[in-house]
Amino acid sequence: MKHIPNFITSLNLASGFISIIFVLNGDLVTASWIILAAMVFDFLDGFMARLLNSYSAIGKELDSLADLVSFGVAPAIIIYKMLARSLELPEPLVINQDSLPSFLIICSTALMPVCAGLRLAIFNTDETQTRSFKGLPTPANALAVISFVIASHYSGPGFSSWFTGSPVALVILTIILPLLMVSRIPLLSLKTTHLKFRGNEGRYILIIMVVTAFIIGGTGAAPLIIPLYIIASLISLLFK
Repeated sequence: MKHIPNFITSLNLASGFISIIFVLNGDLVTASWIILAAMVFDFLDGFMARLLNSYSAIGKELDSLADLVSFGVAPAIIIYKMLARSLELPEPLVINQDSLPSFLIICSTALMPVCAGLRLAIFNTDETQTRSFKGLPTPANALAVISFVIASHYSGPGFSSWFTGSPVALVILTIILPLLMVSRIPLLSLKTTHLKFRGNEGRYILIIMVVTAFIIGGTGAAPLIIPLYIIASLISLLFK
């Protein structure tokens, strides 16, 4: 029984690897759904560890390694692929004098896994982040990326489609998200010990805003999840 959380964490890691394979084959939508599955496994491993009271140093390290692959490397490769498409680079990419500037632009995506690794290392050594976060969690980073892919695929032409085809927008995203991960901005943890409004104000505000956004905008509202998460986190500070 004590190995169940680590097994689920391994499914998270496997999902991240499989997602990368789909990205390399050009199927960003399936890759995004697999990253979403990795998020489910990431939630379940912690849930099962608490349920079975099965905590271990190995499990903690394995969880961070899995998160780095699934929520740091995989979304970075998705952005890399979108940037390559938006810049109309040939596949496989042949680096020469003409393609060097574009190659350097898509290499900016390396910032994401680097900052994800730093964020996870900080989280593992920061005892103040047990009930809240400082900096954007790595699953939220991945969700911010795949939300654009899913929205652009299922909602048709619109903002998300423009965004995923704009090199400038993608570069800005691949800079902002890593910086948010290593920032010290206080953000909500979705874990809670009770369902009362008092003490969960930010969480309920987030639920209301996200549900409203999807009612109004449908699938196209998916990219709003992380901005709304940050707004709800900042609003929750007013209740402390």
